Amino acid sequence: MNIFEYPKSPTNNIMKKFLFSFLFLTTGIVLAQHGLENDINAIEAKLIEWRRDFHQHPELSNREFKTAEKIAAHLRSLGMEVQTNIAKTGVVGILRGDQPGKVVALRADIDALPVTERTDVPFKSTVRTTFNGVETGVMHACGHDTHTAILMGVAEIFSKHKDKIKGTIKFIFQPAEEGAPKGEEGGAELMVKEGVLKNPEVDVIFGLHISAGFDVGTISYKAGGIMAASQSFEIKVKGKQSHGSRPWTSIDPIVASAKIIDGLQTIISRESELTNEGAVITVGKITSGVRSNIIPEEATMIGTIRTLDYDMQAFINKRMKEMVPTIAKAYRAEATIEIEKGYPITYNDPQLTAQMLPSLQKAAGSENVKEIKAITGAEDFSFFQKEVPGLYFFLGGKTIGQEPTSHHTPDFYIDESGMKLGVKAFIQLTLDYLNN
Repeated sequence: MNIFEYPKSPTNNIMKKFLFSFLFLTTGIVLAQHGLENDINAIEAKLIEWRRDFHQHPELSNREFKTAEKIAAHLRSLGMEVQTNIAKTGVVGILRGDQPGKVVALRADIDALPVTERTDVPFKSTVRTTFNGVETGVMHACGHDTHTAILMGVAEIFSKHKDKIKGTIKFIFQPAEEGAPKGEEGGAELMVKEGVLKNPEVDVIFGLHISAGFDVGTISYKAGGIMAASQSFEIKVKGKQSHGSRPWTSIDPIVASAKIIDGLQTIISRESELTNEGAVITVGKITSGVRSNIIPEEATMIGTIRTLDYDMQAFINKRMKEMVPTIAKAYRAEATIEIEKGYPITYNDPQLTAQMLPSLQKAAGSENVKEIKAITGAEDFSFFQKEVPGLYFFLGGKTIGQEPTSHHTPDFYIDESGMKLGVKAFIQLTLDYLNN
């Protein structure tokens, strides 16, 4: 029996985890002994400088032209093989170590969001654009600027230590994690389609996300599904228009829409086995009508579905498609629903997670590495994980003792002192995997 093929019992899972921990704690690279700790400390000022530059000059999904130019120039300055225009604006750097071995991919997302910044920082974004017909600001309101700076730092350090690399490192700077503009392809899915995990063939991939909810100096992880699958849906309800004073002559699409929204929530509260995994159906926007005294002919709703189990996802999709037209018919209206494929579950390979947990513990200290429950946010890093084993974790970015801020909001704030641990974790994971 291979040592990685224990039967699935609690006792053997504990034995397996202990064995991985013992092997990696005793044979893994110790950064301080290899001169890397000093390099990590020395690069912090550059991390902050890069991050602030990206923060001041954010670019939306599939439009990260200047961002990509800066990344590519940096990688070329390090002597790497650089590939550009992957999935439109993506950049990949390839660093081959002095010794042969496996291939590790490290990923950072580079796009910003259509959010108008409200934080009072000297490097605040003042960029404006039009998004979906609405004038808005552009802001790194999810921390992708820090991810980009972290991976640039990792690339710089590794380029000075090729003698310590047994194998190859692929640095993937991915555009459009927040979703490609309507009618376009993009993000991790397009990168995979264009062969980013080939030539050379990637064995494993590591990714991180800075979090405004977890304290600086901490790392949070979970084996299996750590983030939900995400789907968007659109519902169109057609009724009959009339004067608002004579509702009996109408077929009211707004009333039918309200009943549909109520009904959808019962799929979660009364039909989904929530002791298995969590699930969410949210209607985020409803549009109908033009003035107070007209019952309109149509209403449109859009929303999101979040699931952590593919069987549950299939069931929820099925019930939504059954329920929407049926409820509308009960109110004499007609309704259609379209559900997009969306992002898969962000799934941390359990074997790889157990294997690399000691590396995270060495980087942050065992007391600072915490196992968490699944999060109903979504990540297109999941497309990489469908192709090769992957480990995705959260990096603390909240100032200790301060209230957290929310991602995707004008007040999103990250403590920059958290970035150095991201560099350290990526380096520790990569060296331990390649050397063991």
